[in-house]
Amino acid sequence: MGQALCVCSRGTVSLGGARYLLLHRLAEGGFSYVDLVEGLRDGRFYALKRILCHDKEDRQAALHEVEMHGLFDHPNILRLVAHCMVEKGAKHEAWLLLPYVKGGTLWREVEALRGKGTFMPEERILLILHGICRGLQAIHSKGYAHRDLKPTNVLLDEDDQPVLMDLGSMNQARIEVNSSREALAVQDWAAQRCTISYRAPELFTVPSQCVIDERTDIWVRISPLASPVPLLQGCTDTTTLQSLGCVLYCMMFGEGPYDAIFQKGDSVALAVQNPLTLPSTTRHSAALQRLLFSMMTVNPQERPTINEILHQLEGLQPAPAGQDTTQI
Repeated sequence: MGQALCVCSRGTVSLGGARYLLLHRLAEGGFSYVDLVEGLRDGRFYALKRILCHDKEDRQAALHEVEMHGLFDHPNILRLVAHCMVEKGAKHEAWLLLPYVKGGTLWREVEALRGKGTFMPEERILLILHGICRGLQAIHSKGYAHRDLKPTNVLLDEDDQPVLMDLGSMNQARIEVNSSREALAVQDWAAQRCTISYRAPELFTVPSQCVIDERTDIWVRISPLASPVPLLQGCTDTTTLQSLGCVLYCMMFGEGPYDAIFQKGDSVALAVQNPLTLPSTTRHSAALQRLLFSMMTVNPQERPTINEILHQLEGLQPAPAGQDTTQI
């Protein structure tokens, strides 16, 4: 089930035959927490993620995340160093040892810039977006979709290269819905696994006959397009949970397109059914705005694939030197 682990003393743990010194808490959520640890053998820093598992379903979900990590060896996807399942009385904890990425999350960087009254420059936006797309391309090429792409799930390393993390919501890219029961199951899954302010319209009310594919990782609708087409028309592909379009929007404008609506307690489900107007600014080139618009096409059948987005991106800025994207 994973590498053997024991708590050897108050301040150290042993995992996979190596010992690690517990340093301090990095992050904490409702179902997991992350500590910074140092390898006593190699002197390197790692992030130890502990997922609380209350039942068999939680354990299976944690092991699914482990399995998803095992599919990839890619510079823009966080790798898994070691893992195990720890018994805590009647409950369990899944322990995942991950590399420590010093730069923190993309969201933390956006917040820091906003606190200084400034925004991310376009050249940097393109660099980060290119790396995110490469990570998504690797995921999609394996027949999966991330389903939980958002600024808090993107880390930035010391070279400003993005690293996708939190693979627990990943699943098969293509999901066929053939009944009302299956549609409700998809809606319930989305409600549990997706942050509401980044959820695509199709996931609030899933039709009983539709197909969901990897373009769920690319979404948001915007007003300067042609007259709106019903987003569920044809339903040949659907939603994104924390979409690439929303991440780009956040880098450009300092917040997600529906963050303020959610914070005010207004209905995100209603808001996403209406076209979104971009803030007026001269900071961004026409080419970057066209790129954003291409991700935010109202009709899901017209949304670009990740390869098509990369083609647009590479016309704006060359890929970083030495970045190999073929190893998955």
